[in-house]
Amino acid sequence: MQNMQFHSHIGVMAEEKKVGQNLQVDLETAVNATPIDDHLDSTVSYGTFYPVVKKIISENHVNLIETLAQKIIVAIKNLDSRIETVTIRIRKLNLPVDGIFNNVEIEMKQ
Repeated sequence: MQNMQFHSHIGVMAEEKKVGQNLQVDLETAVNATPIDDHLDSTVSYGTFYPVVKKIISENHVNLIETLAQKIIVAIKNLDSRIETVTIRIRKLNLPVDGIFNNVEIEMKQ
């Protein structure tokens, strides 16, 4: 799933906590499952990922996007034992930092 969009109040700076900012999230998984007879229950449904990510972002007002990424990785892996690895990229847009750039992005994999 790429470019999931959320508004959050995540950050170290007071302005980030008060005003918040927009996030973009990419989520990739490596799954050990073989679809059988074209049935969804024989593999992992990516439809369950978005609600989990949305809930974690809305309920956690952490300082670091790395902390947020770790929480999302753990929650996604806990959905199904067939999920072997999760890679997440989180981009913070419109940061209160002096300079010209598109965003700040981190990537974590576990």
